[in-house]
Amino acid sequence: MKKILVLLLTLSVSFSCYSRLLKKHIPDKLVVFTFDDATASQYSVVAPLLKKYGFGATFFVCEMPPNFKDSSKYMNWRQIKELDKMGFEVANHTRTHPAVSRLTREQFIEELDYIEDKCDSLDIAKPTSFAYPAYDLSRSVIDILAEKGYKFARKGGNRGYDPLIDHPLLVPSWAMTAGNKTQIMEAFDEARNGLVVVLTIHGVPDVEHPWVNTPPELFREYLKYLYDHQYKVIALRDLNRYINVKKAIKSIVPDINKKSKN
Repeated sequence: MKKILVLLLTLSVSFSCYSRLLKKHIPDKLVVFTFDDATASQYSVVAPLLKKYGFGATFFVCEMPPNFKDSSKYMNWRQIKELDKMGFEVANHTRTHPAVSRLTREQFIEELDYIEDKCDSLDIAKPTSFAYPAYDLSRSVIDILAEKGYKFARKGGNRGYDPLIDHPLLVPSWAMTAGNKTQIMEAFDEARNGLVVVLTIHGVPDVEHPWVNTPPELFREYLKYLYDHQYKVIALRDLNRYINVKKAIKSIVPDINKKSKN
């Protein structure tokens, strides 16, 4: 009898947590695509392919130093606006891609505000998603993001995002490169039982940063696999359909030291 009562209490607590933090059930095969650094190929290669398959995505934009004005390497703001018009999420990656943990509060807010102001001037929706440059974290940065109304922030970690235990401003992801196909395919398989698979992707290809390059032919292979196997690919902001972000931000203690998956 005692064991039954304990089980019922555990189930009651679990259901309460579920009902508070989730708006609705998270389906299996839910994948989030995020793209960093505003590389030129995201406009010329990635966006048309995503539209072909009906997939969503988040583009974390910055004015990547030192060569942002080189149109062979990076998008311009007119092209970023076109991504917004195509229905993709344009989100904040800071202006200059700094190690944010080394910035003062004022410096970090200035970095955020620059991208917000650029978006406002082009009639792009105010960003509500953020990506930590080089996955550099600090608790003070999380607090500022929360104060400014950001709903999701993406980091690294090589594991699935569990909305019941992971803070929305510390969303883990896998980084896609030319050499980790096996890891990425295994990651796709983890999109089940309430876990969301989030991908960090750079250029397709990435001319200036070959260590994070994804060859276009490999990217096409991933897209076909996801489409053929009936995965749903969305933008980070679209997780708001499933997650009660306000309650999650208040209820889950952010843990910047949470270990990555080996």
